[in-house]
Amino acid sequence: MIMIKLVGGAKKSFSTSELKIDKSDISIQQLLDLLLELKPSDTPNLDVENILIAINGSDSSAMEGKMTKIKNNDVVSIIPVIHGGSSKRLIFHISNKLIQVMEIQGQKQIDITYLDTLRKKFPKIKLQAVSSNFVLNNYHLKKIIGLSVTSDKNNTLLSNKLETDLLMRFAISLQISHAIDSVGIKPKQNFMLIAQGNKKTLDSLYKELSFMSVKIFSKDNAAFIRKYFKITDKQLDAVLSKNPLEDILIEKAAILF
Repeated sequence: MIMIKLVGGAKKSFSTSELKIDKSDISIQQLLDLLLELKPSDTPNLDVENILIAINGSDSSAMEGKMTKIKNNDVVSIIPVIHGGSSKRLIFHISNKLIQVMEIQGQKQIDITYLDTLRKKFPKIKLQAVSSNFVLNNYHLKKIIGLSVTSDKNNTLLSNKLETDLLMRFAISLQISHAIDSVGIKPKQNFMLIAQGNKKTLDSLYKELSFMSVKIFSKDNAAFIRKYFKITDKQLDAVLSKNPLEDILIEKAAILF
């Protein structure tokens, strides 16, 4: 028997907050396939590409992703991560944290010190910037942020701050200096500004920077990322998922210790 806890919009898909599935020793992917079969036809769709899945409170991305096995009496929580947004910013919840992401147009005068200025102006917001070259898409972005938020909650951060943990996971590196050099802000390069705060402060940040923001994910970074992290066709073919490149990156980021 598996207990399924449905959070947020996932509850609307099944008109309940809990389900019991009389199965065990199945993978997360098999569970998702089963849930899509069980979902009533007259309820909102369950977007399985934009959810966090926790098993007994631990993020499955830090295990074996969708291949993670679910055992008898496990409690599986399904948490949608999308919560509105626009083409120039994303706003979503991970656990109980409100996250905003904007892509900022690179400029000659903007470098790594720019973050310090923003942090002084918005002291109630946790801010980090990641080179847009290292963010593949929506799925990749949210899963990596989810890893850091979960690590912060469980006191298992790679460094002493959520902001540094984010940088290291996108860089897939345990060396802070290397993470800064590789995925940090560089003049003339677009970057993703990741912010955690309350709605009022995040709206203020967006208003302040909207004139510099551009449409998110307008560039396909797959070839660059594959080359940078030396991900081969053979590695991609070995991953049984709809998002093999993303899942490889997420797995590498999850097992950094």
